[in-house]
Amino acid sequence: MLPGCSTLEGFFDNSRATHSTTELQPLAEPLSRNFFVLASPQDSIVGELQLVRINEGDTFSDLAREYGLGYDEIVDANPTVDPWIPAAGTPVLLPTQYVLPDAKRRGIVLNIAAKRLFYYPDAADGEPQTVLTYPIGIGRVGWETPLGSSTVTAKARDPHWYVPISVRKEHAAAGDPLPSVVPPGPDNPLGRHVLKLGMPGYLIHGTNQPYGVGMRVSHGCVRLYPENIESLYELIAIGEPVAIVNQPHSLGRRDDQLFFESHPVLEDHALDTEQHIAALTKSVSDGGLSPLAPRKLEARLLAIADNAYGIPTRLRRGKGDKYFEEALLVRNTVEPDPNAPTLSEVREIMDAMPAEEAATAN
Repeated sequence: MLPGCSTLEGFFDNSRATHSTTELQPLAEPLSRNFFVLASPQDSIVGELQLVRINEGDTFSDLAREYGLGYDEIVDANPTVDPWIPAAGTPVLLPTQYVLPDAKRRGIVLNIAAKRLFYYPDAADGEPQTVLTYPIGIGRVGWETPLGSSTVTAKARDPHWYVPISVRKEHAAAGDPLPSVVPPGPDNPLGRHVLKLGMPGYLIHGTNQPYGVGMRVSHGCVRLYPENIESLYELIAIGEPVAIVNQPHSLGRRDDQLFFESHPVLEDHALDTEQHIAALTKSVSDGGLSPLAPRKLEARLLAIADNAYGIPTRLRRGKGDKYFEEALLVRNTVEPDPNAPTLSEVREIMDAMPAEEAATAN
């Protein structure tokens, strides 16, 4: 049976949560969720940090989808806030600024450590390069999303899901028989759009359970929010290149300023963080790019990597990171959905996702 999912430092202190920025700054409209223009080919950071106040009944799942984020992204950026029952009025940092992966800016680039997809459309002559970025769900522990280069070999709308024989036998033995084929519809775990990769058994697809986007819940495939895969599907051509990288620690530049973004290291991908940070420090210092002395720079990078908030951090002299102060306070645009599952139902769905994904892979 093929792998994959188808044959087809203190700034989070609560005392900072009511600073004058949130009290006085007028609410702005949210910035672009997915589409960015690179002002300079040398720039490797897009987006801006945003800040939003919680409304009664909001969860991090609601906020993540509304603002183009994955669940883990918003949780990592707000470690002191209850993701399930955040208090109304609590300011939540939206990590909507991204360091671009260190990879060729062509076609699709997936950084599995950041749980994020980047797509670089071809730019017309004389036009600046653009990038679209979307949160993704990736392979859970034991069913890792593979690294490497590939291409998009096929596309399909409303795909069928062919249930593996091994999964059907397992469910039948448990008194929960499954059909051999699941037709298109709300019960199909592939969603409504599929991009097939040249890596046998692996897909980029939608989902009928969007709460898992931005988490490690799949059987190796890459899942997107339904609205994101629908947009991406229309842009992608057969033969489009795909690069899958694992870059938890990334340096980025914009306007001659240096940033460092760090995500938790995936437990099944061996990476010596200290060795990697030492190499980054040497590269930056040898190039004369850092405002900090090498030893201070290395200590700073290690501290950021240890926290792993997933937020691009400006490397500069002085103490403290002004994430909240520098974020744009925006209007909360989450709309209550009377048909949405209850909080307890959502938690049950998310808790069951790893087991269910094993039953949806073939």
